[in-house]
Amino acid sequence: MKQHESLRFLRKNRGKAITTYLGPSQILVVGFMLVILLATLVLMLPISSREGIYTPFIEALFTATSAVCVTGLTVVNTTAHWSAFGKLIIILCIQVGGLGFMTLVSMIFILLGRKITLRNRMIMQEVFNFNTTAGIVKFTRYVVKGTFFVEGVGAIFLALAFIPEYGFGRGIIYGIFHSISAFCNAGFDILGEGGLLAYRGNTIINFTLMALIIIGGLGFAVWVDTYNAVMFKIKAKERMSWKQAFHKMSVHSRLVWIITVTLLLGGFVFFFFAELHNPATLGTLSFKEKIYTSMFQSVTTRTAGFNTLLLGEMTDASKLMTILLMFIGGSPAGTAGGIKTVTIGVLVLCTLSTLKGLDETVIFKRRIPRTIISRALAIIMIAIGIIVGMLIILTFTEDLSFLDLLYEVVSATATVGITVGITSKLSLIGRIIIIIAMFIGRLGPVTIAVALMIKQDKNKTIIQYPEEKIMVG
Repeated sequence: MKQHESLRFLRKNRGKAITTYLGPSQILVVGFMLVILLATLVLMLPISSREGIYTPFIEALFTATSAVCVTGLTVVNTTAHWSAFGKLIIILCIQVGGLGFMTLVSMIFILLGRKITLRNRMIMQEVFNFNTTAGIVKFTRYVVKGTFFVEGVGAIFLALAFIPEYGFGRGIIYGIFHSISAFCNAGFDILGEGGLLAYRGNTIINFTLMALIIIGGLGFAVWVDTYNAVMFKIKAKERMSWKQAFHKMSVHSRLVWIITVTLLLGGFVFFFFAELHNPATLGTLSFKEKIYTSMFQSVTTRTAGFNTLLLGEMTDASKLMTILLMFIGGSPAGTAGGIKTVTIGVLVLCTLSTLKGLDETVIFKRRIPRTIISRALAIIMIAIGIIVGMLIILTFTEDLSFLDLLYEVVSATATVGITVGITSKLSLIGRIIIIIAMFIGRLGPVTIAVALMIKQDKNKTIIQYPEEKIMVG
C-alpha cells in the first residue's frame, strides 16, 4: 500500500516539476531537440539511405538539424545519398521546423476537440512573438490553413514545370518537395548535381520559388494584416486608394514591407552589376538569365538556401553583400532566420533620429518605445557575439579562407543554407560547430526576444538613480 502511495506521489510531483520548471522558451528548445534527435535516429537507419546502409551519426544529425532548423546546409548529397523514405523524413522535418512543432501539436489538439491549455497558449505566444495570448488559437488556424494553401498553389505551379521533364508522378513529388522547402526557407533540393542551375532561365520555377520564399519570410502576422488591408480596399473600391489601404496596416507590417522591398531591390541591383562581367557567374548568360539570376540571388540570400549561380565563384564584394543580407534575414514570426528586418530597421530609424537631434524614434507618426530599441540592440550584439565566437573556433580547426568560414557561419546562424562549397570539407569539430550554429539560429532570436521582454517587465526599476553622462564615439 505504501509503495503504491509512493508511486502516486512521485508521478504527481514529477508532473508538477515539469510544469513548474519548464517555461515556454525551455519547452520550445527541448521540443526541437527531441524532434532533431528522433529524425537523426530514423535517418541513420538503412531504409533512409539509397544504398541501404547505416548513415554515420554525425551526418544524420547534421542533416536532421539542418532540416528541422530550415537551413539547407548538407554534408552529403541529398539526392544521391537519401532514399525516397529518407527524403520523406527530411521534408517532414522541414515542415515541422517551418511551422514549429507546437503549431502542429496545437492543430492536432484542435482537430481532436481537445482544449488548448493556458500553457500551450503561452508557448504559441512565444512561437509567433505575440504580446498576448488573446486570439492565439484563431491565429494558429489561419497560419496552418494559409501555409498549406500557399504550399499547395506553389506545388501546382512547380509540378507544371517539372512534369514535362520528369513525368507525371515524379513531377508532382518534386513540386510538393520544393514548394515546402521554399516556403519554409529551407533550401533543400532533390534535383541532383547542379540543383537549380539548369533552371535559371525558367520563368515558372524562378518566380514560383521566389514568391514562396518571400511569402514565408514576411511573417505570419503580416499575412493577416496585408490580407485585411487588401480586402478593405476591394470592398471600398474607388473610395480608397492603395496608399490609404497600405496605411490601414499596422506600423509593424508597413515597416516589414518597406524594408523587405528595399532589400530585395537593392540586392538585385547590386548583384546584377557586381557580377555582370564575371565569366564564372553572370558574364556568359543571356540578358534574361542575368535578370532572373540576380533577382533570385537577392531573394534566396534572405535565408532560403537555393542558388542559381556558382556561389564560390562570386566576387568578394558579392560574398560580403551576401553575408550582410544573410545576417539581416527575413521578418519576425515567419519561416526565415537572421536577426530580422524589423530589428535592423528599428536601429536604422534610431540612428536617423539621433542624427536629426531628436529625442524619440518616430515612424508613421508613431513613437517606438525605448524598450524595443534596447531589445533590437541586444539581439544584434548577441548575434554578432555568437558568430564571432564560432568563427574564432573554426579558424583554429579548419584550413580554409577566413571569408569562406565567415560565409558558412553566418549562413548557419541565420539559417540560410547557401554555401561556397566548404560544408562537406569541414572537420568533425567544424560540423559540430555548424550544427550548434543552426540550432541557435533557429531558436535564438525568438527565445532571446521573449526572455528580454519578460525580464524587462519583471525588473522595472522603481528607484530612479541620478543620471550621469559618459562619452561615446
